[in-house]
Amino acid sequence: MKIVVDDLSSPEIAGFLDEHVQQMRSITPLESKHALDLDGLREPDVTFWSVMDGDTVVGCGAIKRLDAGHAEVKSMRTSQARRQSGIASLLLDHIIAEARRMGFTRLSLETGSAEFFLPARRLYEKFGFAYCEPFADYKPDPHSAFMTRTL
Repeated sequence: MKIVVDDLSSPEIAGFLDEHVQQMRSITPLESKHALDLDGLREPDVTFWSVMDGDTVVGCGAIKRLDAGHAEVKSMRTSQARRQSGIASLLLDHIIAEARRMGFTRLSLETGSAEFFLPARRLYEKFGFAYCEPFADYKPDPHSAFMTRTL
């Protein structure tokens, strides 16, 4: 397995991300959905990684620069078939290390507050993220949980 910076040009990653957005739309009301689409993930302030097992995308994640010292974790996803296999931990560890290398001193994220997102919230807690108030342009939302950690 390897983690690579992805330019989001392959049909496989486009399909993988489309599944992510569709799943989020099925769980979270549209006004509370904050997943970036392909164009949003291609913005210059976003770094996107794919987790590859051979030629197969099995996970992905990104960080979006908010300011010189603060970035946001975006688009964390593991393929349904590979959940509970350590991919999310491997990727989150990589994202934290890369954020430090890029000079960020704080990482924050928004995730869902529904039961479906409990495994994600537990993963973030395990990696030192703590619950916080909304950051950047986010507003309080009963469907969102906000977390942050210093690096």
